[in-house]
This record gives sequence, structure tokens and C-alpha cells, in this order.
Amino acid sequence: MDISQYLEIFIDESNEHLQNLNTQILNLESDPENMDTINEIFRAAHSLKGMAGTMGYKRMQTLTHDMENVFSEVRNGNIKVSPNMVDILFQCLDALDEYVNNVKESADEGTNENEPLIRQLNAVLHGSEKAEDSAPAEQKETAAKAGNGRGWLEIPLDSAQQHVIKAATEQGKNVYGLTVTVQESCILKAARAFLVFKAVEELGEIIVSSPSAQDVEDEKFDLDFSLIVISDGDIEALKAAAANVSEIASVVGEPIALENMNVKDKYEDETAPTQPEPKTPAESAGQNAPQPADAAAPENVAVKPAAAPKTGDKKQAPGKPVVNRTVRVDIEKLDVLMNLVSELIIAKNSLVSVSNQVQGQNQGVNEQIEYLENVTTNLHESVMKVRMVPIESVVSKFPRMIRDLSKKLDKKMELYMTGEETELDRTVVDEIGDPLMHLLRNSADHGLESAEVRAQRGKPAVGSIFLDAYQDGNNVVIEVRDDGNGIDVEKVKEKALEREAITPEQAANMSDKEIIDLLFLPSFSTAKKVTDVSGRGVGLDVVKSKIEALSGEVEVKSKLGEGSTWTIRLPLTLAIIQALMVVVGGEKYAISLGTIQTIEDIDPEDIKLVQNKEVIHLRGTVIPLIRLSNVLDVESTKSPEEHLMVVIVKKGDKLAGLVIDDMIGQQEIVIKSLGKYIKQCKFISGATILGDGEVALILDANALI
Repeated sequence: MDISQYLEIFIDESNEHLQNLNTQILNLESDPENMDTINEIFRAAHSLKGMAGTMGYKRMQTLTHDMENVFSEVRNGNIKVSPNMVDILFQCLDALDEYVNNVKESADEGTNENEPLIRQLNAVLHGSEKAEDSAPAEQKETAAKAGNGRGWLEIPLDSAQQHVIKAATEQGKNVYGLTVTVQESCILKAARAFLVFKAVEELGEIIVSSPSAQDVEDEKFDLDFSLIVISDGDIEALKAAAANVSEIASVVGEPIALENMNVKDKYEDETAPTQPEPKTPAESAGQNAPQPADAAAPENVAVKPAAAPKTGDKKQAPGKPVVNRTVRVDIEKLDVLMNLVSELIIAKNSLVSVSNQVQGQNQGVNEQIEYLENVTTNLHESVMKVRMVPIESVVSKFPRMIRDLSKKLDKKMELYMTGEETELDRTVVDEIGDPLMHLLRNSADHGLESAEVRAQRGKPAVGSIFLDAYQDGNNVVIEVRDDGNGIDVEKVKEKALEREAITPEQAANMSDKEIIDLLFLPSFSTAKKVTDVSGRGVGLDVVKSKIEALSGEVEVKSKLGEGSTWTIRLPLTLAIIQALMVVVGGEKYAISLGTIQTIEDIDPEDIKLVQNKEVIHLRGTVIPLIRLSNVLDVESTKSPEEHLMVVIVKKGDKLAGLVIDDMIGQQEIVIKSLGKYIKQCKFISGATILGDGEVALILDANALI
């Protein structure tokens, strides 16, 4: 079978399950007794194993199968969660991540068998094996018979399963034996069997299967397998549900009488379960999983069954299945859609431009153009919403990373995150993972002090790292801060002088902020030794270049002895923006509305000089002036005596005044990349096509400031 068509779905879903496992195992480490967490981990490992098996990735399937076995034992109470077990499980997740990356690169899982990990998992399991072996044989199992069309099939039942069946029968429920035979021509027997399990479970509870559900999933059966099912419905409905799966040759079944099973009641009345617990196909493999030591108790001891059913569980009534209302869409398809919307907006701008030129135009035309403007704006917003994803998909992997760094660096630290639901364009989210990872590693290694130093400074033994995300106007702000040492400006200056990045004269006149900005230079590191965490000078330069490539900015605030805050500011969208169209020297330029504070009319006499640079004093704030005619090398159309039109723009907490000749007005524009040819011109962030077909450059206010 050609599996290439399923590869993308497999990779996406595997990454989701792996991230879920990372999060849940972290939760388990802090709360080892939480059964909800243990069940969630079991389910995720089981799903991952089933997917790997279906795709034919046997090594990945084997590893997840062994992980599932460990959690089966934890669920049954035979094994306690230990720090060593958690470490092994995290190593398993890293190995699975490696398999998925291999599949992503080459559609193959690779050749790494991960035998040491599998041995460690089996060693964790080892302590629970004796409990089952010590149980007397007559107490452990009996047999039920299910007709398979070729005689009778013996299905082993342990005491817990016997009791569940007995309790269900006493409640008036039906117990059926089903034997399903797949067609000889069937290629994916396990997949068909899984669908049968799923169909049957919608109508009843599968108590046991023969061969075990595990063996069925691993295709360790010939052509048929048998099930014992508890159901409120009749046998015909069950048979029809199973037979409805394609490539099933036959389904036979009949009710099973309790007396035929020779069940001996090993339980006192007060422990009798009232209703069987719902089971997944994997859980149905109960007869192969080791039972708790309690299962081997003498006859006169009251014992709770391993799969103690919950009272009052609601049975899902068969009916119309709930349809998943989400669709996976390739980001390239959304890019095409966004380009089409962009072209529509350009066409709309052209119509507006033409209608403005026509004298005495029809009122109806104006109304239709206004309607078109509304539609295109709404269409653009809708496409943008489709492209937006929560940054949770990126930040959810960081708690695990901080946990590992805590052990590696031998520092106690905790990561606190807020605003994971904040949404960004998918293309931006894909790119910010590395910068955020570098900033967090920087806080863990350079920021937080050792336990001894923290104690001397009266700080808590556990260092705190914060990752906060929130929306601010048309931007998303992500802050990484810590309560560590902060940045030692003098040490940074010494290192810069040592590397000859600055001269002694420059060093004498540099502000603290300018010195801190030196950290963003390529290959600059203040680490005393190179480790696998830091010290190679790769990190902050990557952060700066990546964020600037996304039309964003990164700033640092630090206080020695108290900590640092790294602030990343990113635009919500990179494709279509609201802009102010201005004229400088007869040429049209666009400035993003998101950066503009106000527009001021300034008298030339109000301009002052500070350090030989022009500034204005506006409402108690000194603001530097930037004459765009000088920056863009064009001649201003205004005479020196005329009042200046100044656009006040903001970057973080800094303000600047851009001097323009004239203002056209607000317009929705489409950003077109200028490519690599005009890369050196930092203050031009792109171009746009105006309604009359003219090209206007987009000014980057951040770069100008």
C-alpha cells in the first residue's frame, strides 16, 4: 500500500501526541498518583503505537508498545512512578522524536533500534512479574466458549473479568461471544480489526479478546479473532456493526450463558462492581497484562478487581457519530488564498483610484465600490483568522526543556507561562521557536545564579523564569524574564574591548543600553567556558536576525542583581496592513499605522539642537527629528520657512518624528517583498502596488528609529 499520502497527517499527529506526552509526563513527575494523568499518557502512547504500526514503522511501534506496558502496570498499581522512570520516559520521547524527524526527512524511521532504552523499560517492568506468577492457577483464570463456526474456542478469563461478567449479568445485561473472520486477501488485518473493535465498542463493552488486543494490533493472528462483549442491545446489531467494516469475510456470534463459564465467585458482596468500566481496545488486552498482587488473594479475602468499574458510567447510545468540525489545511494553500485576496485588494484600490478621477460619477458606482471595500476587508480578516494559530504549539515544549536544564546545570528553576492562547500568523509561529528557546536557555544558564549565591542574596532557592505573551494593538509581545543576576554591563564592556569589537574611546561614551546591545553581535559570548548549553557565541545574534526577518524587534531591560527582561515585538500579519500614505520629494511612501502615534504641525522655530541633532519638545517629551528627504536622498518640495508636517512614530518606549512633505491618507496595502537585491536598505521593509499601478516603498519606522 502507498503510505506516502498519509505521511503529513502521521507527522502532524505524532508531533501532537509527543507534545502531549511531554506535558503529561511533566505533570506526572510533580503528581505521581494522579490517575487521570496516567490514563492520558497510556492513551497517547497507545495512539502513537497504533499509528506507527499502521504506517509500518516497527521500531517506533516496539518502543511505544514497551512504554504502554509500563503504564499499564502503573495503572494497575504494580509499579510506582519514580524519578528514574520519568527520566527513562523522557529519553523514550526523545527517541520517538528522532524517529518522527527521520520520517519527515526521508519517509523512513531509520535504523536505530534503541535497545538500551527498551532494556531499561523492561527493567522497570521486572519488579511486577512475580506477583502474577505466584497466583494459584485455579484462581487466575477460567474459560468462556465462543462459537467460531468451526467448533468452540476457549477464551481464558482471569478472576476480575469473571466477576465483571457476573455483575453485568445480574444487572440484566447481555453477554455475547463474537468471532470475526477477515478476508484472506486483506493486506492490513490489524487496521480492519481495529475498526471492528471501534464499531463494537459503540454498542457495548469488550471485556476480553482472543488473541489479546495487543496481538491483534501486532497482526499476530491468522484470519479470525474472538471477543466477549457486554451489551444492552441484541446480538444482531453487534454482528451487523462488525460486518459493516470492509474486508470482513464473516461474523458469527451467540449469547454466552453464565453457567457455561464455570465462574467461581472470589469476591465478597460489598466489593461487587455495579457496572463494567468502558475499555479501549488496548485495555481489552487485560488477560495478558499482569494483574495486581491483590488478584492472587485467598478465597476468603474481599478484593477489588483490577479494572474496578465506575458506578453510574453512561453507555454511549448508538446513533449518528459526532463529526469533527476541523480541517487540516496545508499552509501553502493558505498562502495561495492570501495572494488572491491581496490581488483583490489591489484591484479594489484601482477601482477607487479610477472612480476618483471620473468627474460626475454615478452615485450607484460609489455605493458598489464601498460595498466591495467592506467585502474585501472582511475577506482579508477571515483569511487572516484561518492563518492564525495559538503560540501554545511552540511554547508547550519549553517546560520539558527547563526541567532538563535544571538537572544539567544543577540549578533549581521553575518556568511560569501566561498567554499561550495568544494567536500569531502560522508562518511567524513556525519561526519564533528557536529565538524563544535561545532566550530561555540564556536565562537558565547566564541569568539564574547558583543556589549558594541566591541564598547569600536572600532570594528563593528556586529561580523563576517567566514567559508571557499578549496582544498589544497590531503587535504580539512575548516577554522572557527571570529573577536572576541581570546583565553585568562592565563585564560585557570588558569582553567587547578584549575582542576589539569597540575602541576604548567608544567604551567611555557608551550608554548601558548600547553596551547591552553588543550581546547581539555574532559570536559574542560572556561565558567563561564552552558547554553544551552555551558559550559558543551562537544565540542572541540568531534571535535578533530571526526576529528582524519577521519585521519584529527585540529589546532588553536589565537590573544587576535583580534580573533581565527580553521583549520581542512581532506584527500580527506580514501580508496586508493599514498604512498612512505620505509624499517625500514628489515620491509616495507608506508607513504602517501600527507604529504611528500622532501627526503634528511644527513651526521651524520650535526645532532645537541636542548634540548637534534636531529635536522638538512636544507635550513634555523631547523627540528627535528624522528628515526623510535626507534619509531617502530626495529634495524636499517644502521651503525651510514653511511649517513642518511631522509623523510621530513609536518603537517600544522610544519616539521619533518623521518629517514629510505631504500626506495622502490611510490605505489598506499589500506588502510585496523586494527580494535579496535591496536587502542592505534596512529602512525599506518592502513595496506595494497602488491603485494606479504605481509602486510605493514601505518605510520601516523601527529601523529609522
